[in-house]
Amino acid sequence: MIRTQFVLVILLLSFCNLSLFSQIAGKWTSIDDNSGQPRSVIEITERAGKFFGKVTKIYSKPGEDPDPICDKCSEDDPRFKQKVIGMEIMKELIKEGEEFTNGHILDPENGKVYRCKVWVEGKVLKVRGYWGPFFRTQTWCQ
Repeated sequence: MIRTQFVLVILLLSFCNLSLFSQIAGKWTSIDDNSGQPRSVIEITERAGKFFGKVTKIYSKPGEDPDPICDKCSEDDPRFKQKVIGMEIMKELIKEGEEFTNGHILDPENGKVYRCKVWVEGKVLKVRGYWGPFFRTQTWCQ
């Protein structure tokens, strides 16, 4: 009886762990900090225990290029002068407790790469980019 309960507890914990992974995997809409309008769709996927995010859609403002390239990326970065749609902007996040950390995120609008961590709050994803001791947190919605 105790052995059966132990197995059930282990299975339940495994299921909960997998459901947390599935909470960040999927398509998320980034929201513009100033206007509150959708800015892009990023698809987060898991590969070998790490999480990566790729831009799948951009909501262009009037007068903006609907299919921009990353011309502000560093020339050392392989994403320099590449199309933003289809670009992997979030790399190598790993699960640590309730957060996914130790990754990096690129802001294609300014070409800067930041240390990154993400976590789920209710039905939204909080995405925090760090530059030294400074950080900025965005909310992404499903």
